[in-house]
Amino acid sequence: MSAPPVQPIVIWFGRVGDMILLSALLDVLHRRYGRPCHVIGAGPWPAEIYASHSDVARVTCLRRYTAFLFDPAWWRALAALRAARGSPVYVCEHDPHKLVRIRRLLRLSGTDPAHCLFLIREVSLPELHRAEAPSAPASVDAPAHWVDRLVTFGRLTPAAFDAADYPWPSPPPLCAPRLEVSAAARAECAAWIEAQGWGGRPLVLVQPGNRRTMRGGRLRLSSADDKAWPIERWAGLLRQVHAHLPQAVIVLCGAPRETLLLGWIAAAAQLPAVAAAELPLPRLLALCARADSMISVDTGPAHAAAALSLPLVVMFGPHAQQQWLPRSPSGSPVVGVGGPPHSSRLDQIPMETVFAAWCALRGCDPQAAAAAAAAGTADGALKPTTAHATAP
Repeated sequence: MSAPPVQPIVIWFGRVGDMILLSALLDVLHRRYGRPCHVIGAGPWPAEIYASHSDVARVTCLRRYTAFLFDPAWWRALAALRAARGSPVYVCEHDPHKLVRIRRLLRLSGTDPAHCLFLIREVSLPELHRAEAPSAPASVDAPAHWVDRLVTFGRLTPAAFDAADYPWPSPPPLCAPRLEVSAAARAECAAWIEAQGWGGRPLVLVQPGNRRTMRGGRLRLSSADDKAWPIERWAGLLRQVHAHLPQAVIVLCGAPRETLLLGWIAAAAQLPAVAAAELPLPRLLALCARADSMISVDTGPAHAAAALSLPLVVMFGPHAQQQWLPRSPSGSPVVGVGGPPHSSRLDQIPMETVFAAWCALRGCDPQAAAAAAAAGTADGALKPTTAHATAP
């Protein structure tokens, strides 16, 4: 880098999984421009995810459903943009309604359009393929992984800057999401685990729900949810996991509105719950940093687990693994199950397939593990310990 360092500004009003994927871009921009980024998001989770991260200097969280006139964070973001008119601005948002809010923010702050890049406009699929393999023809059929889109976006330079002054980093960046857990969050999580009586025991995290699983004041499973897996399969999976790893605590994770779902699964499995506890996002991240493994549907916590190098199995329904399979910065194993063309709904995935994937994740023979689990069920020796907890 031959020019003075500047602070990149990155804007995305995404959900938890989106903001975790964003860390791959933040790594690139920090190293290109010489200063950690200012992230502008919506909702509380960007600040929780990046409370302690070397690629992020500042996080501004706008309220998701508050008109900008009544949102103090919106005015703080406006002031920050006015004070940083010399910074490059990377807009990752692709939702048209959210882009209206972002464009208003940039316009009223007086941000020069020559300082701005928009992912939705700059990184088309052919451009992405050319960036990855310049000599290869672009394919409009192959889905591009979101991490690849973000990394390619980070290669681009706003018109107001000279790309030669801010070259591609050497050695190259990780090109994978990476999260960091603060020492305070680790200590709080360790104390919480000891309080549950789980000290010294391996933890297997299970994420059965997603933000569409249960909606409204009355919590009901919806047959229209193509990312929902039948409760009896979750119950059978818990029994198989415990029979193979009886010393482990199985922790069912979910959002507060999914507490009822977690209770249904635990009751169907006929496993006594160790605890029903509030699990805020910082504690979930700290759990991912120390757990044995995770089994999850395709949702934000799965990306958090991979970004913290937790081995995991991810179940896919309608979304393609080529676009959304979590990536690990350390190469820890991530096994995807289902997704097109194999399945278009989670309920098309057999329980045995998920258990076999988890066994393979841990380097054991799934057939032998299944036989041991069946023997344990037959002789009445199956007495697993399962906990269910809640997270935002």
